[in-house]
Amino acid sequence: MPFANLEFDVPEGLTAEDFILRPIVAADAELDYAAVMESKDYLRTWEQSSWPEDDFTVAANREDLEKLEHRHANRQAFTYTMMNPAGTECLGCVYVMSSDSPMFAQARITAVANRRWDDYKAAVYFWVRKSRLETAMDRVLLDALRVWFGRDWNLGGHLIVTNEQFTQQVSMIQDTDLQLRFEIEEPGKPGRYLAYD
Repeated sequence: MPFANLEFDVPEGLTAEDFILRPIVAADAELDYAAVMESKDYLRTWEQSSWPEDDFTVAANREDLEKLEHRHANRQAFTYTMMNPAGTECLGCVYVMSSDSPMFAQARITAVANRRWDDYKAAVYFWVRKSRLETAMDRVLLDALRVWFGRDWNLGGHLIVTNEQFTQQVSMIQDTDLQLRFEIEEPGKPGRYLAYD
C-alpha cells in the first residue's frame, strides 16, 4: 500500500548530537551538491548508475531536489537531508521508500530468511558524504535511524537497504545485529541490493 494510503504521521525530522535530519527542499541544492560531488565515485556504485555525472550542476541538482520535495509533500516517498548541527554543511541523505514502490514491483526479490516482503512497509536507504566515513558517521546515522524508526515512525516493519557493490556500507551494516532478509535485483543493474532488518 503506498504511503499516501497509510495513516501515520510523518516525522518532521531528527535532532542528534552530531547531525540534524529534516525534509530536503530545493533550497538545499548547493549544500547537497557539495556532498554529492565529493562522494560521486561511491554514489555511482551505490546507485549502480553514472549519477552524478562529472558535468552535473547545481541547477540540475536543484531540479532533482524539487522532485524529491514534491514526492515528500505528496507522501510518495520521503527524503531527509542530513545536516551538521549548524545547518551549514550537508552530511548525507536518507530516503524512505514504500515497499509497494514501482521500483520494487519491477524487481526480482528473493527472500533469504523466513520473511515475506509484504510484511514490511518501507525500505530505507542512506549515504554519508565521503569525508565523514573515516569518522564512522555512517554507523552513527544507522544507529540513530534504528532508534528513530522504532520510536517515531508508526509505520510497521522497515528494511535497511544497500547495494552489495558498496562494500564499505555492507560491512558496516554486517557489524551490527541486523540480519539479511532479502536480495533485490533491479532490471538493468549489475549488482543486487541487500535488505536487512
